[in-house]
Amino acid sequence: MSTVAVIDYGMGNLRSVCKAIEHVDASVRVALTADPETVRGADRVVFPGQGAIGGCIAALDAHGMREVLLEVMRSKPFLGICLGLQALYEFSEEGNGTPGLGILPGQVRLFPRAQMRDPETGLALKVPHMGWNGVQQVTGHPLWEGIPQQTRFYFVHSYYADTADSAYIAGETAYGVRFTSAAAHENIFAVQFHPEKSQHHGLRLLHNFINWDGES
Repeated sequence: MSTVAVIDYGMGNLRSVCKAIEHVDASVRVALTADPETVRGADRVVFPGQGAIGGCIAALDAHGMREVLLEVMRSKPFLGICLGLQALYEFSEEGNGTPGLGILPGQVRLFPRAQMRDPETGLALKVPHMGWNGVQQVTGHPLWEGIPQQTRFYFVHSYYADTADSAYIAGETAYGVRFTSAAAHENIFAVQFHPEKSQHHGLRLLHNFINWDGES
């Protein structure tokens, strides 16, 4: 039986992610875990989360998860969700500034309020960005299989990924600014939106991940 480890570091509603994975494939074993050895032994790893990036990185270190995450990201199919995307970058502006894990090139920035205007109506856009928005698939990827261009996914975030190398961008979304809503590199795929809250197409992305061998 294939095992999916969902990283539990005490931030966010992680059980909704577990239930969504179980829904798309009842044959897999989902382990919600803070144990590094369980993560090492899993076939696939999901790194979800909501909240502040500083608390995320501190919690990873407190649970001894930083090194195991860096290890499994070199070899196993890996999916980051929301904060699990942002933590992969080099640096976040949140708080007084927080270094990330440095897997993806670029920074995580606060939405610039002066630019947060709807291009059609001119009305101010709210921050946090909360609700449904389209994703433009920038590159082909196995996790996009069966998901049309500009499919709408569910977002909740005040900070966005500004990727320094376009080769890592798998999807983009426009909300005041154009930002990376999906990033990919080798066996890593990470999204700013919440597939577990995005109905049919979100579940399809999770299904694709469960069946992905880590090759692009």
